[in-house]
Amino acid sequence: MFKINISEKTGKTYHLEAEAKELIEKKLHDKVGGEDISQDLNGYEFEITGASDKSGFTAMENVEGVNLKKVLLTYGKAMKKKPRKEGKKKLSKNRPKGLRLRKTVRGKIISEAISQINLKVLKEGKKKLSEIFPEQGQGKSKENRKTKRTQAKAEPVKEEPVKEKSEEAKKEKIKDEIKEETAEKKEEVKEIQKEEPVKKAKEEVKEEPVEEK
Repeated sequence: MFKINISEKTGKTYHLEAEAKELIEKKLHDKVGGEDISQDLNGYEFEITGASDKSGFTAMENVEGVNLKKVLLTYGKAMKKKPRKEGKKKLSKNRPKGLRLRKTVRGKIISEAISQINLKVLKEGKKKLSEIFPEQGQGKSKENRKTKRTQAKAEPVKEEPVKEKSEEAKKEKIKDEIKEETAEKKEEVKEIQKEEPVKKAKEEVKEEPVEEK
């Protein structure tokens, strides 16, 4: 069972799963008839643009056979990540000039080890792909994205009015403020009550007459 991705000129990609035994032993960039994949695609003609196996290793057009091989690659297909940082020295560039790394890739011939195949439409059939795959036809293509972007730029941004606080929230806030004020007043009263007996005692000491001998 292959996972097949079919891409149109508009940029829209359709996905399907099919056994498609006729694709085995085909090579990258070979032409394939739509009837070899599914009867619904009768009349279509595709080109095999890429493939990868179950482990994610990419099929390379310059590697013969079906097996895995390690080859020296420059930046591009099957080598997109930047090199690992070694030691404390910072890299001046994410992609140093002339860098080549040894990567594991798969041969260009389609075999049972391949799990995903990418196709490009060369010739359309009687039915459009959007009609064959109606559940996928509502996706976003490049043209739709462009039109939506232009519409978004043209339309003025509407300012949403600030929502006023509800009356209940205002009442609760007032209650909280009253509680805080009453608590502060109670603390002041307690402090005054504590100070009053001390003041009275001082005044009594001052008023007592001194007895003469």
